[in-house]
Amino acid sequence: MKKYILKRVLLAIVILFFVTFIIYALMRSLPTSYIESIARQKSMQPGSKSFDEWMDQLIVMYNMDSGIVVGFFRWWGQMLQGNFGDSWLFTVPVLEKFREVIWLSFIMGAITMFFQLIIAVPLGIIAATKQYSRTDYIISVLALAGISLPTFFFASLLKLVFSVKLGWFDLFGLVSRHHEQLSAMGKFLDKAHHLVLPCITLIVISIGGLMRYTRTNMLEVLNSDYIRTARAKGLSERKVIYHHAFRNTLIPVVTMIGGSLPGLFSGALITETLYSIRGIGWHSYHAMVGGDIPFSMFYLTFMAVLTLLGTLIADILYAVVDPRVRIA
Repeated sequence: MKKYILKRVLLAIVILFFVTFIIYALMRSLPTSYIESIARQKSMQPGSKSFDEWMDQLIVMYNMDSGIVVGFFRWWGQMLQGNFGDSWLFTVPVLEKFREVIWLSFIMGAITMFFQLIIAVPLGIIAATKQYSRTDYIISVLALAGISLPTFFFASLLKLVFSVKLGWFDLFGLVSRHHEQLSAMGKFLDKAHHLVLPCITLIVISIGGLMRYTRTNMLEVLNSDYIRTARAKGLSERKVIYHHAFRNTLIPVVTMIGGSLPGLFSGALITETLYSIRGIGWHSYHAMVGGDIPFSMFYLTFMAVLTLLGTLIADILYAVVDPRVRIA
């Protein structure tokens, strides 16, 4: 196991190197440039230098005077030292801004994953055990609706109904206008109240895929020979389903859950932007729109690391879920 993990970690480092190079090259090729925006603003001030003069000065200031390859290796060396530079847009160190906003996105991601698991997996099992019944059709329709609904459409629909029509929730933001006047518990409940619609959006959009995935794998397991043998021995249907079939269904489900690890920390870029929840997703969106290369590079590298880590964890969990699986 140790040898396997070491090989996978070394392979992950190689993959990360090439992934970050592609990301860096794309970021350097973005049409939107924060440096150009600053130079244009400063050149319009009375008595200021020209746009070209400001551009030359800012390019040197922000270390953009080298080519993509040289700039990448310079960035890679700084990254290995834990130095991701200062955000051009937020004017603070990247890691400082990251630590400030990550926990809000983590809370949203953890809530979403918790409800995703307790809703999607049981419904997928129920749909499989009652194949072609009315219950199966209803669950399948709900799953397909969740998969098909665009995030921006569903979020806009929720805001129209519950914010505009009913007035139960605010349209945007994390706190109400009277937040500072509330007690400590009141502030907590105020923030929790503002997270209801964003979390509902994320849960509904995410449960469909896992629900269908669980149903498909459960049906495959239920049609296996050993399940028919277990039933022939006289075991109860409940024991056959939840003791024998469900354990083997967990193997592909664990893969999907392991791949969901980045969602815990990466934030929901579209959802946070639509609801103006200033987590890591909201900041990353505005950093990319504003051409903030240091912050965008850190965010995308962070996503790549989490994806590689999630894949490794899923592979290791195979042996935990199913004793028949051994890593050699």
